[in-house]
Formats: sequence, structure tokens, C-alpha cells
Amino acid sequence: MPKIAQSDLIADVYVVEPEGHGDERGRFYETYRRSWFPLGREMVQGNRSDKAAGAVVGLHYHLHQADYWLCPRGTARVVLHDLREGSPTDGVTQMLEISGEDCRGVFIPPGVAHGFASLTDLTITYLVDSYYNPDDELGVAWDDPVIAADWGVSDPILSKRDQSNPWRADIPAGRQPYRHLRT
Repeated sequence: MPKIAQSDLIADVYVVEPEGHGDERGRFYETYRRSWFPLGREMVQGNRSDKAAGAVVGLHYHLHQADYWLCPRGTARVVLHDLREGSPTDGVTQMLEISGEDCRGVFIPPGVAHGFASLTDLTITYLVDSYYNPDDELGVAWDDPVIAADWGVSDPILSKRDQSNPWRADIPAGRQPYRHLRT
């Protein structure tokens, strides 16, 4: 059975440390079950991202979609920031590393901004519980001093989209995460 722990920094974020089983042929890991996450819904789409060392992706967030990330190759520094109004952890930033070596996964609920830096060349796979919807693809500045993320790379490679995301304080009305669902 994997070790599943709610983040001690951001409510409703879960980190999974799977138990590996192996023999001379290799290793096997069970990496995801919906029942592991109280807010888990059916995952309906799987995606893969291959990035070169030094790439920074994010910070992105969704109003309706949860993500589950794995890094089967390489090492990623994951940055999470709670944007949910009323959340007990609103405004908290968390950084953690996931890699092909530790096979850890991270469940990210709607309203928590998320991104990663490629500390090495890597592959990230992610399951999502909603089909792609461009109206639910939102972002906040990766270098916002309020978020204060340590990406772990000195000369980040960014997309034009990620270079133009607004500061947290400037997220327009209607694009802000909904009030936190739990008490």
C-alpha cells in the first residue's frame, strides 16, 4: 500500500509515495487510485509533457479541474500556491520534488496554482478530471514576489504565455478561484 499524505502546507493537496515491487525483470508501482483522494473524481484525460533542463512551466490553475502529476523520467521541482479564497491555506506556497527515482505523485485540486521547473531533462505525465477547456486554462505570474517560489533553476526557459501571466493581485474578477469548499 502506498504512503498517501495530505500536504502539511496546502489543504487538499496529496502526495503519494508508492510502494515498489520488483525482481530481476524490473519494478512495478501502483501510482493512482481515485479512492486515495477525498476530492478525487474520475480522471478523464491523460497528458504527457517532455521538457529540457531549465524549463519552467506555470504557474497555471483551473477553476474546475484537478490534476494528478507523476514524473517517470528526470526530476521536477513542483511549485504549488493556494489561490482559493477562504481556504485555511490561502496564500501558502509549497515546493517539492518528484522524480523517476522516487515515483511520487501529487494530487492538485482546483484553485491551487501549479507549475514545475525541469531540474533535468524530464517527462511529466498528468491525469485530469475534466477534458481540455481553454476557458479553464488560467495563470498567475511565475515570479510574483507574493508567491515567492524557489524554482531551483538560475536561467529559466519560459513560454510567452507564462511570461505574460498576471500578478496574483491582478487576477481579474471571474478568473479567481471559487471560495474554498471545506471548512
